[in-house]
Amino acid sequence: MRALPVGDRALLIEVGTGEEAEALHAELLRRRATGELTAAEIVPAARTVLLDGLDAPSRLAERLAHWDIPPVPPRAEDVVEIAVRYDGPDLPDVAAHWGVDEAEVARIHAAAEYRVAFCGFAPGFGYLTGLPREVPRRATPRTAVPAGSVALAGPYTGVYPRSSPGGWQLIGTTDAVLWDHARVPAALLAPGTRVRFKPLETP
Repeated sequence: MRALPVGDRALLIEVGTGEEAEALHAELLRRRATGELTAAEIVPAARTVLLDGLDAPSRLAERLAHWDIPPVPPRAEDVVEIAVRYDGPDLPDVAAHWGVDEAEVARIHAAAEYRVAFCGFAPGFGYLTGLPREVPRRATPRTAVPAGSVALAGPYTGVYPRSSPGGWQLIGTTDAVLWDHARVPAALLAPGTRVRFKPLETP
């Protein structure tokens, strides 16, 4: 674990794996809830956690080196279900990469339970861990990926909340609204949320 100063009141904590980043994020949230830690923002990423609004960043950096970070605890809240039509244009390529047919790609993807490791790229976009098999990004990214596209890249799966460029493999579509300004909270998915995908019949 390495703590890097960011300005006068922030720290960027680097760890070795995504699992360690999730565990650190959970522990930081726990300590803030109990009053042991004061931080305005705690933002996880793939292998880092950013803490902003700290009163004494250097003192916290020293303390972090002695913390025992437990594994991510199980969460009791309900699983968010996202209904998916497995009709994506990259379904054949993913099937070929995995050595299975297209129906089996859908079965594998829908059989797993996922967890939002962190959010980013676009408002409402969650990087979900738990994908049983990895898949490479597309060699040539698309200039526009439709909103609601269910996609895979590396060890992650996710849903594009709005149309944007992207290089992930598109295996399906959903009508779920990932980001809605009128909703509280606006994001359907937050770090730590459990997610399952429910297959729908394609037309």
